[in-house]
Amino acid sequence: MGGIYWLASYPKSGNTWFRAYLKNLINDGDRPVDINDLNTGGIASSRCWLDEVLGFDTAELAPEEIEQLRPDVYRWFLRDEVISYYKIHDAYTLTARGEPIVSREATLGALYILRNPLDVALSAANHWHLDVDETIERMGDVRTTLARGRSGLPDQVSQKILTWSQHVLSWVDAPGLNVKVIRYEDMLSSSLSIFTEATRFLQLPDAFGQIEKALRFSDFRELSRQELEKGFKERPLGARQFFRQGRSGGWRGGLTPQQIARVIADHGEVMRRFGYLDLSGNPV
Repeated sequence: MGGIYWLASYPKSGNTWFRAYLKNLINDGDRPVDINDLNTGGIASSRCWLDEVLGFDTAELAPEEIEQLRPDVYRWFLRDEVISYYKIHDAYTLTARGEPIVSREATLGALYILRNPLDVALSAANHWHLDVDETIERMGDVRTTLARGRSGLPDQVSQKILTWSQHVLSWVDAPGLNVKVIRYEDMLSSSLSIFTEATRFLQLPDAFGQIEKALRFSDFRELSRQELEKGFKERPLGARQFFRQGRSGGWRGGLTPQQIARVIADHGEVMRRFGYLDLSGNPV
C-alpha cells in the first residue's frame, strides 16, 4: 500500500539533517549525497507540486482556497502505490471542511522532530534574519505563517505554523494519527538508536552498516563542508549559514535571562512534558 510519511517539524528543529540522513540511507552509495539533492519527496508546501497535480497556477488563488485543495493533491499521490517521505512545516490543521490538511487517506504516519524551543529561538533568528526577541515573539504568536506573501517564498504556498507549542501538540496529539516523536537532542546524543527507531518506523532498511554509513555521510561536519564549498539552495537570503553548529544547549550562552524566561512563560507546559524543564520549571 502506498502513501506518505510526513517528516514534520517546527522550522529549525533538525528536519534537514534528518532528510540528509534519509537520502544517504536510501541512496546507499560509497560517498555522501550532494546536499543540494536531498529530495526524498519534496516539501508539502511546494507550489510546483500543487500546480502540477491540479493543472493550473495556484498563484492566482487565495491561501484559503489553496488550503482546501491540498488534501486532494496528497490523495492523488495514492495512484502510484508507492511510499514517499515529504518534509512539512505546516501545523497539523483542519480545512474549512474539517479535513486534515495532509489528508487522512494519503497519510501513513508522521515522524515528528522536536527540539528545545530555547535552541530553536537562536537558530530560527539566524534563519529568519530576525533578532532573537522578534523570533521569540513569533514563536508565541498563533498567527505565525510561512510564505504568507508572494515575495517571500514564491515556490511555496502559505503554511500555518501557529505557536511553537501549538505546532508540537497539533501533530503529537492529532487523533488517529500514526506518529512517532524524536527529539533533536536525542538524535545528537544517541544517534544510532534514535535513527534506527526512526528508520524502522518509516519502513526502511535497518541494516546496522547501512544506518551507520548514512549517519557518517550526514554528519554536520560533512553538511557544513559541502555548504561552504558549493552553497546550499535551501539557505534563505540574509542567513549567513544554514548548517550552523549541529549541537544542543547553545541557548545557555546565547539567550539572556529575560529571553529564557519569556520562552518558558510561553511554552513551559509543553517543554515540561517533553523533558526540557525539570519539576521546578528550570531548563535542563
